[in-house]
Amino acid sequence: MRIGELSERTGTSRRLLRYYEEQGLIISERQANGYRDYDESSVDRVIQVRGLLDAGLPTRIIKQILPCLDKPRQIYFPDATREMLETLETERDRMTRRAECLLRNRDAITEYLDAVRARR
Repeated sequence: MRIGELSERTGTSRRLLRYYEEQGLIISERQANGYRDYDESSVDRVIQVRGLLDAGLPTRIIKQILPCLDKPRQIYFPDATREMLETLETERDRMTRRAECLLRNRDAITEYLDAVRARR
């Protein structure tokens, strides 16, 4: 698929897609006319990248952990540094706190909706 379709399907600007490609987060093939051509798996990859960026991970760490997000998972980091592991632990813990907060908020909204519907 061309960059415009990938942009539409992921809600990501073409400019950001080019940036992700420059950073080695996604890949494309070049057609004879120079247009980028992305395969179907690029949709999921862009969504993963955006989620990790939203979680606060820097692109240099995302690039290192992306291979671990594929299936089958093959986890091997010959170049894993102590700093990288500490960053991942910190981000994992932050994600856990955010997930717990989201679940509490979801449950509160559900209780509110149930109470409003019961009074109708």
